[in-house]
Amino acid sequence: MNPRLQISPAVCHGKPVIRGTRVLVSTILGAMSGGDSLETILEDYPSITAEDVAAALEFASRLSDYQISEYEAVA
Repeated sequence: MNPRLQISPAVCHGKPVIRGTRVLVSTILGAMSGGDSLETILEDYPSITAEDVAAALEFASRLSDYQISEYEAVA
């Protein structure tokens, strides 16, 4: 995982956050999917950087890159 991110049971109930903040990765992703620009997100969350946003996007990309395995039908 990217060192800019943190997953710890002691921080936000173990949800992924930007390290050193309580800004949830899901909050950043939700803002971006809602149409907020990078500039708007950085204004709304001054404790994070563009690199932090990129790390959140990379995390989401890797998380969604799962492999589908075919299975055999049982008769």
